[in-house]
Amino acid sequence: LPVLNKSALEFAIKVAIATNCEIANFSQFARKNYFYPDLPKGYQISQYELPIAKGGWIEILINNKIKKIGLTRIHLEEDAGKLLHDPGKKGNKSYIDFNRTGVPLIEIVSEPDIRTPEQASKYLQMLRLILLYLEVCDGNMEQGSFRCDANISVRLKGEKRFGTKVELKNLNSFRFVQRALEYEIDRQIKILEEGDEIVQETRLWDEEKGITISMRGKEEAHDYRYFPDPDLVPVVIEKSWIEKIAKSLNELPFAKRERFVKEYNLPLYDAEILISSVELSDFFEACVKLYNKPKVISNWIMGELLKELNREHKKVSECSITPLMLVSMLKLIDKGVISGKIAKTVFEEMYRTGKLPEDIVKEKGLIQISNIEELEKIVSQIIEENPDKVSNYLSGQEKLFGFFMGQIMKATSGKANPQIASKILKDKLKK
Repeated sequence: LPVLNKSALEFAIKVAIATNCEIANFSQFARKNYFYPDLPKGYQISQYELPIAKGGWIEILINNKIKKIGLTRIHLEEDAGKLLHDPGKKGNKSYIDFNRTGVPLIEIVSEPDIRTPEQASKYLQMLRLILLYLEVCDGNMEQGSFRCDANISVRLKGEKRFGTKVELKNLNSFRFVQRALEYEIDRQIKILEEGDEIVQETRLWDEEKGITISMRGKEEAHDYRYFPDPDLVPVVIEKSWIEKIAKSLNELPFAKRERFVKEYNLPLYDAEILISSVELSDFFEACVKLYNKPKVISNWIMGELLKELNREHKKVSECSITPLMLVSMLKLIDKGVISGKIAKTVFEEMYRTGKLPEDIVKEKGLIQISNIEELEKIVSQIIEENPDKVSNYLSGQEKLFGFFMGQIMKATSGKANPQIASKILKDKLKK
């Protein structure tokens, strides 16, 4: 006989607390009856009238504004098998993988508050992030540990009733979700504009063709003939256990985002990116502990570090740069040893080799030229070589100042101290 997995129940309670849901003190399992090849018993252990939790919401950031997406319910159920479709030469074949059958999963149902494919993608990303912060799930969509089905309908402008809904499956990436919804919206609008009716059904997203394909008719709740599962006793969740679990929760992404804005005076945009993974936010805070210039650190993480990580599809933990290495490099800029431009070269070398910034600067001779006499000679030579441009600058073409600075940087291979060089150049052009 089936037995309730205590860890799965605890995970569901964690998710319910994190998403502001009302947790039921009395919950019950039900049998969901339907026939499909991936369900060998002919029914699925799920929940219907008495789920683990109801209500709640998740906040997402859209165009720098917070939007609240309501949650209908959170319930536990057993997983079904996995269908693998193989269109061969002799006709279509389907295989069934039963390895995950009976494994407990948490299903989170959202309210119809999502209005665009972009909002749907953002909602899923934030939900996945919450689960990662809670350490409930690894969030891998391709392997199926984090899955999504989307119900979508369109209606005429001004209509209050929702249109006929269509369920979309096979959405195993955020990009697929957005593309599938965009296609399905256009498909449904076209049907209505032609005067036809939308069929309530389940459709499969075909990424290769970029279309949705009809899979089967979509059932209503009464078609499943729910009734209490006689093999499982009702679940009574004590308040003291909920409170104990609540105290054990990690800091959640939206709380961390708010704290980053208040504590570090970061723009909301920066905070949103920095909390996008636990590793990234930890890396940022480790840097701030060593070097109290949060915005400077944020700029380097969002610019240079994420550029390299995204290019190689790596996580922060997989790169050779540590918080101490990044901070050491930033301190070299502060001391005038290297310029911001040279620092980008140093950063790339650190990322590629794992060498310390001080060693890279010495090995490659990247120390910034700050000697006034040396810079005066270089500036004087550039002025002498460009008399026409000097004349034009003195006639009011002040944009040429950038040309002269460019020539100084070129002559010094980018090693001239820009502040000192700029002051010397201004003084000499006045004379």
